[in-house]
Amino acid sequence: MSDLFEDDAPEASGNTAGNAHDYSVSEIAGAVKRVIEGEFGRVRVRGEVGRVSRPGSGHLYFALKDDRATLDAVAWKGQAAKLAVKPEEGIEVIATGRMTTFPGSSKYQLVVENLEVAGQGALMAMLEKRRVQLQAEGLFDPARKQPIPFLPEVIGVVTSPSGAVIRDILHRLRDRFPRKVLIWPVAVQGQACAPEVARAIAGFNALTPGGALPRPDLLIVARGGGSIEDLWGFNEEIVVRAAAASAIPLISAVGHETDTTLIDFAADLRAPTPTAAAEMAVPVRAELAALIAEQGARIARVVMLSADRRRQRLADLARALGRPEALTAPARQRLDLTGARLDPSLRGATAAKRAAFARVGARMGPALLTGFLLGERRSLADRAARLAPALATRTDRTRERFDALAARLERAHQARTGNALREIGHDRERLGQMAARLAAVLPVRIERARERLVALDRMRATLGYTETLARGYAVVRAGEALVTGAEAARTEPRLEIEFADGRVAVRPDEAPPAEPRAETSGPAKAAAAKPKKPAAPDQGSLF
Repeated sequence: MSDLFEDDAPEASGNTAGNAHDYSVSEIAGAVKRVIEGEFGRVRVRGEVGRVSRPGSGHLYFALKDDRATLDAVAWKGQAAKLAVKPEEGIEVIATGRMTTFPGSSKYQLVVENLEVAGQGALMAMLEKRRVQLQAEGLFDPARKQPIPFLPEVIGVVTSPSGAVIRDILHRLRDRFPRKVLIWPVAVQGQACAPEVARAIAGFNALTPGGALPRPDLLIVARGGGSIEDLWGFNEEIVVRAAAASAIPLISAVGHETDTTLIDFAADLRAPTPTAAAEMAVPVRAELAALIAEQGARIARVVMLSADRRRQRLADLARALGRPEALTAPARQRLDLTGARLDPSLRGATAAKRAAFARVGARMGPALLTGFLLGERRSLADRAARLAPALATRTDRTRERFDALAARLERAHQARTGNALREIGHDRERLGQMAARLAAVLPVRIERARERLVALDRMRATLGYTETLARGYAVVRAGEALVTGAEAARTEPRLEIEFADGRVAVRPDEAPPAEPRAETSGPAKAAAAKPKKPAAPDQGSLF
C-alpha cells in the first residue's frame, strides 16, 4: 500500500515522468478508503454536535467538532431510527461507529451506529434547550390546560403492566372510589419508550365515545423513580407534543416528587407520585357519601324551614284580606237591580221600533217608487248625453297623439335609412380601394414566388449529381445499387456506367486492351522523364 503513495524521484537523464505507475482517480480513492477503514474499523468519538441535517431520505447528517477540528458524521435511515439520543446542535455526545470515505467529494466521515450524551451536564443542557423551545411554541401555556373531571367513569393508564406502579394505582383507586380502568402497556424506559407512550396517548384519544371499548374520561401517564437517563423517554419531543394535543385531561405521574420531566409541563396536572395521581383522579367514596348525606339533611332542614315561613306569611296575609262575602255583596246587589230593569226596558224599545216602522211603511206606495224610477232615468239620460261628446273628444285627442308619434317615427326611419345608405357607400368605396390594392399586390407576390422557385430549381440543379456528371464524372451501378469500390465491382457480373450523355453496360471480367508502348528519345524522352505537375486534388463524387 505504501508503494501506491510513494513518489519516485525523476531519473538523472531528465525524464520528469519517472517510473511511477499511473493510477486512476478511482484507484486512489479506493486505496484511501481501504487504509482508513482498516486503521479505524470501530471508534468512539467525543465532540459537540453541529450542523444537523435531516433530508427527506430519512438519513441523518451532522458534524462533530471541538475547538480545533470538525468531523462529518452520518447515520443511515435504519440506524437513525434506533439511536437512543437524537443529535441536537450544541450538545456534547460520544458517537460510536466506523470511519470511511466518500469518494464522490474526497472526504472522510464517521458512520454512526450509536450515540450517547457525554455526561449528565450535557443532558441537562439539552433538556433545558428543548424546554425553552417547546415553551416558546406555547405547549406549556396554562390557558391550554383542561380541568380534571371530578368523578371520571373510565380512567386510562399508560404505564408498564409488570411494574409496581400499576398495582399501586389500582389499589389506591379500589380504596378510594372503584372505577373502570383501561391499561395501555408501554415500555417506560429505553428507545421504545417515547414512541410507545406517544402512540398510547393518541390511541386513547382515537377511541369513539360510547363504543365497544369506552373512551377514557381521564388519562394517567405513570412511571416510578429513576435516573435522568431512565426518565429520558418522557423528555422526548414526540411525548410532549402528544400530551399537549390530548383532548382527554391528562395527569403526569413520572418519577418521584423531586423528578421533573417535560411531560409534567405539558400535562393538565402533575402528580408527585403515581399513588398521588390516583388520589387526584377520584375522591374518597366514603367521604363523598358522608358529604352527600350531610348536604341532603341540610337541604331537608332548609326546605322545612322555608315551608313554615311561607305558611305563616300566607296566614298573615289571609287575615288582612277580610271575608269574601263582604267583597262580593255590593256587586251582587247591583246585578239584581240591573236585571229587574232589563225586561221592561226591552219591551219598551221593541214597541218604539215597531211604531217607527209602521210610520215609514205607511208612506211607502207605488207613486213613491215610480217617482224614484223617473228621477233615475232622467239622470241616466243626462249622463248618456254627456258621454258621447266626451268620447269623441277623447278619441280626437288620442288620434292626434298617434299622428304625432307616426310623424316622428317616419322622420327617424328616414334618418336611419339615410345613415345606412351612407355607410353602405363608404363600405363600397373601401371595398373598391382594397380590391385595387389587391390587384396591384397579387402580380408582385406571384412574380416573387416565381423568382424564388427559379432560384430553388437552379440550386437543385447545381447540387444534383447530373451537374457532377457534366464535369467528367460517372456513376457505376449494379442493378439499382451503387458501386463505390473496385473490390465490389469485381464481384458483380454486370455493371452499368452512367455518363452525362447516357449509360453504358460493361462486364468486369473482360480484360482491358493493352496500351501500345512507344520508345521515346531525345527531347520527347526527356519530356516523358520530366515529372508531371501534380494534378488538382480530387473533389470526389457526391455519391
